[in-house]
Amino acid sequence: FGRLCTAGLLSFLLFLNPIETFVIPHSHMDVGWVYTIQESMHAYASNVYTSVTEELSKAKDRRFIAVEQEFFRLWWDTVASDSHKKQVRQLVKEGRLEFIIGGQVMHDEAVTDLNDEILQMTEGHGFLYETFGVRPQFSWHVDPFGASATTPVLFALSGFNAHLISRIDYDLKDSMQKNKKLQFVWRGSPSLKVQQEIFTHTMDQFSYCTPSHLPFSNRWSGFYWNGVALFPDPPKDGVYPNMSLPVTKETVQAYARTMVGNIKQRAAWFRTNHVLWPWGCDKQFYNSSVQFNNMDPLMKYINQNSKEFGVTVQYATLSEYFQAIHKSNLAWEVRGSEDFLPYSVDTNQAMTGFYASRNVLKGVARQASSKLHAAETLFTRYRISFPDGPVAKDWALGKLRSLRWAVSEVQHHDGITGTESPKVADMYLQHLMQAMMGVEELLAALFLLPHNLPSDDHQALEQHVIIYNPLAWNITTIVNITVAFPNTAIFDDNGQPVPAQIQKSAQSNATYDLFIMVELGGLQYREYLIKFSKEPCFKNFKCAHTYEAEGVLFERRSVKDWVKTGRRLLPLLNECYKLMFDEDTNLLHSITEDKREVKLSQDFWEYDANGDVKAGPISDNYFFSANGSAVRAYKTVEMEIIPGKIVTEIRQYFYRWESDKDYAYSITTRVPECFRARMLCHRLEQTYSLGPLLLNTEVVLRTSSSLNNKKTLYTDDNGYQMMKRTFRKFANNTLARNYFPMVRTAYLEDDLSRLVLHSDRAHGVSSQANGQLEVMLHRRLWNNLPWNLGYNLTLNDSSVVSPTLWMMLGSIRATSKLYQREAIELQHRPVIMPIDQPPLPFPQSSSPVRSVVLPPNLHLLSLSIPGWNYSSNHDVHLSKDLHSEPDYDRVLLRIMHLFEEGEDPELSKPVTINLKDALRGIGEVRVLEERSLTGTWNITSLQRWKWKTNERCQRCHDEESTVTIYPKEIRTFFVHFSSTNS
Repeated sequence: FGRLCTAGLLSFLLFLNPIETFVIPHSHMDVGWVYTIQESMHAYASNVYTSVTEELSKAKDRRFIAVEQEFFRLWWDTVASDSHKKQVRQLVKEGRLEFIIGGQVMHDEAVTDLNDEILQMTEGHGFLYETFGVRPQFSWHVDPFGASATTPVLFALSGFNAHLISRIDYDLKDSMQKNKKLQFVWRGSPSLKVQQEIFTHTMDQFSYCTPSHLPFSNRWSGFYWNGVALFPDPPKDGVYPNMSLPVTKETVQAYARTMVGNIKQRAAWFRTNHVLWPWGCDKQFYNSSVQFNNMDPLMKYINQNSKEFGVTVQYATLSEYFQAIHKSNLAWEVRGSEDFLPYSVDTNQAMTGFYASRNVLKGVARQASSKLHAAETLFTRYRISFPDGPVAKDWALGKLRSLRWAVSEVQHHDGITGTESPKVADMYLQHLMQAMMGVEELLAALFLLPHNLPSDDHQALEQHVIIYNPLAWNITTIVNITVAFPNTAIFDDNGQPVPAQIQKSAQSNATYDLFIMVELGGLQYREYLIKFSKEPCFKNFKCAHTYEAEGVLFERRSVKDWVKTGRRLLPLLNECYKLMFDEDTNLLHSITEDKREVKLSQDFWEYDANGDVKAGPISDNYFFSANGSAVRAYKTVEMEIIPGKIVTEIRQYFYRWESDKDYAYSITTRVPECFRARMLCHRLEQTYSLGPLLLNTEVVLRTSSSLNNKKTLYTDDNGYQMMKRTFRKFANNTLARNYFPMVRTAYLEDDLSRLVLHSDRAHGVSSQANGQLEVMLHRRLWNNLPWNLGYNLTLNDSSVVSPTLWMMLGSIRATSKLYQREAIELQHRPVIMPIDQPPLPFPQSSSPVRSVVLPPNLHLLSLSIPGWNYSSNHDVHLSKDLHSEPDYDRVLLRIMHLFEEGEDPELSKPVTINLKDALRGIGEVRVLEERSLTGTWNITSLQRWKWKTNERCQRCHDEESTVTIYPKEIRTFFVHFSSTNS
């Protein structure tokens, strides 16, 4: 009786105040995944925008949200007719076609880097504002595998008013649903706090797809009347298989009751009577006329019977839904800087495997990003110094845009994650490699063409290289160049000898590794001459400064003989560390730093993965589900030590079986000398070699130490902020659910010391035992899950990979001052450009390029020429339909404060800097205008929605060129320089 009364009361309340349902038509279009971008465009993506444009134009109440800009831009540039373009402009103006997120892709949140997330959003936002005069203000991050706390910060900085996520742990979502906590205000950064908070909506258990099951039908496509996309070719007659029952007089009531039932189920999980009902799923709306012609009468029927149903329905964009929520004026719960990583689908399926899937792709994507940054900064300097120089500006911008596009598209959540099919991975790699080759041509032109080239013939036994520092800091570092001759002498652009060391290469018996100590100012390049000789010395040149290092090979040691260890320790020292290697094991034994000895060893272990779905949970591209504890991945170890005056190198080779002649894994550790730069000697540079792996194995680098970290570690969210990861026990799958993404940095610490690892690409990382830090480096998997077999998603990756990690050990205070900068220096190592002849005759002196140096706690995140053509005056821009040539004078500048509030007594303080003075090495600043993160908003006109929580604070506006940058802030500017022809 009580339940009947409650039901009656609910019906009465719904009669007075019906549930307001926002039906949001959308199509989730993966920029990659199973099919290439070209295949998807041909099979369905082009048809989505063609048919949606036509159908929206037929009825004023219809809506659609466009999310992945790469597909839209390809359609706009290559498919859309003039009539379609005119219709789109009108639909956008009326707010019926809405661009959401606005980036090139819906980027992954776990393994993407901050630089690349900003890039892909900037690339899309610039196009949208240039083309339509619109600025996206809402997110639709429905499919990334977990949610990072960095993403809402970046979206807030871009001017977004609300954020939407979907994939979070199944048990957490269930709890949030029951307690009506799926909506909250997220303060993603502990330093920025309320300054960049954002309202966040978490999708309920149905996620972004409309429920497909219809109780009155034996068909499973539910509310998708246009059927299923066909690859490679759509049907010529336009009739697709597996279409839902059409909406007719006979079926409309059954459809209505199913839809209303689902709406009411969702409404119970939220605080307001506004329900977001996503209508769409993967590859939908390529036949929009069928979709809308069925949904129109269904929605009309529900609204005609709204009093009976207690529900009203309307087509809506995401902004219309969030506007309704905002008007409710409720006070929302605040969520701090926690993220939603890792992500588990159920008790046995943790999506932590993709952190390490396709190591090669992850590495190439990061290399491409680094090369793009270097080229952007160099081209910007060139344009300011040589506005009429011989490098064609349209050609140069074309090269940069190609690489921007390639780096942007691979950030897709089925791209850099490694969760795509092999042919799609090959597509990403091809796009990246081709675009990088183009940018290398640009770099060569920028280095050479500003000068008057000499016509002198150069000797065959010499090589000229230009080394460029793409960072706005002075650096002292060691660069490695592969050469063919052992007898060398190196000179700088003043003809002075340069400290160097040469030794036989670890990669080839026919080549040599030449290590050169270089000192470069910020954004500065210098020219170096390498002279070779077939003889030990040179005519007219001294050669004693190039030290020839020779190695000492140690006897191969078997694991089975490790009865007594630590009896014979071999010390290796630089000004920061004393490393002890154990001759009984050929492994690292300990590191002493500042008189504290930390026991520390490194080796390879592997997890055995189950590939039979009948035998239990499997590992695949997405999931990590270990079939037991890790086992040692080798039987014997060999070691070679090459002591040097620039760097000492330790090469360790791990053999899978005692009888093997070829090693399965290797660690090459380089211990550099200080050379007046103490940061340099803190850096232990390690490169690994792994592969091909045995099938169904997942290999980790295990670093075991005496640090008492209690299985707690810290990993970075997208290279932006560090997150504390406390080991948790679960009923099932504890091992995999304690793996976390490491984009740039991971560390563990106790009361006295911190052990830091920096990476040149993303990995999975965990602390499975006290003092232990293991990094998953490579995976090779196959399984018989029909879904994976059907889409070729089994990750049979037989590649050999060579990732790099930098290791640092020290006190918490000392490492806090260094680790952020170290991670960036690994990300943006000097660019080495071999050239055929010198820009200036050697050893004639030349004036070096003027340096640009920021304070140590500030990082030059971006310095580029976007090329967009629009007026900062929004009204003027909207009146323009045609664009002239790109704007080559607008420079996009971003500066980031590296430190968290309170992290360091000095470096965490706000920094006041005069940008005109800071940029004087580039040119004279004429105009400085602060912008939103992606550049499309003037910061003075950006008014984001206020959400009712607690008190808020406002940052004071800076005046003129002097700005104050607070901890973790990213400040973005447009800069115009006075042109010079120097």
